[in-house]
Amino acid sequence: MKKMMKEIRSWVFSIGLALVLAMMIGVFVFQPTEVLGHSMDPTLQDQQRIYVSKLSHTFNYEPEYGDIVIIDSRVDRERTFKDDLLDNPLIRLFQDAEEGRNYVKRVIGKPGDVLEFRDHKVYRNGEELQEPYIKEAMLYTSDEKLVVPDEHVFVMGDNRNNSKDSRQIGFIPLSHVLGKKIF
Repeated sequence: MKKMMKEIRSWVFSIGLALVLAMMIGVFVFQPTEVLGHSMDPTLQDQQRIYVSKLSHTFNYEPEYGDIVIIDSRVDRERTFKDDLLDNPLIRLFQDAEEGRNYVKRVIGKPGDVLEFRDHKVYRNGEELQEPYIKEAMLYTSDEKLVVPDEHVFVMGDNRNNSKDSRQIGFIPLSHVLGKKIF
């Protein structure tokens, strides 16, 4: 009986350690996620599975222009470590996660950039962006010049006419950039 209890404890410890390691990898290193919706067509399709490097979020790296990133769209609130834990796929199995708050988008502007939307095109710092990845010409135009604040980015979907992005939700704090698509 004593030997059996020792064996059970060994299994429980091993399984517990594996779960903790899997959770830490998902919070700090990388995690799978699913694209929901058509805002990134044609680059990414609805329900496509992608893998995201969390290292940029863990070490506060600023994403590069054109990076496809996962963002927390709740830009009006501070993001906490608890949010990072609750975003983990292992935790989401056991709780009702708030759906629709994490978006997949492309980085268009970084801190200090001046963005303009004229002639159905995007201009960054006075230069028209060459965007072969967009689905179709953008219908959106504006006379306003936007300056990306420090510690923020501006993101847009590749399907510009069917994307809820920084044009609606505002600038994205770097703390809300949860990771970068790796494959």
